[in-house]
Amino acid sequence: MRTAGVTIPRTSEMQWAQLKHVPVEDMRPGDLIIYFSDASHVAIYAGGGNIISAPRPGRYVYESPAASMQILGVVRPDA
Repeated sequence: MRTAGVTIPRTSEMQWAQLKHVPVEDMRPGDLIIYFSDASHVAIYAGGGNIISAPRPGRYVYESPAASMQILGVVRPDA
C-alpha cells in the first residue's frame, strides 16, 4: 500500500528481505522490528523501548516492550 506515501512489502519475510536494514541501536519510531529467526513477525517501533504489535487475526493490537520477543533485526521503510 502507498496510503502514507511509502510502499512496503506485505509480509514480514518480504520486509526483512527487501527493506533497508538498520542497526538496533539506531532504530527510531516508525521503524519495523522483525522478530524470530524465520522473520515470522513484525511490529512497529513506537519509541521509548516499546512496539505496537498485532499478533494474529482476531487478537487486539497492543503495546509492549520491544525486547519482549527475539529480535532478528530492524528495517526502515524510506519515503
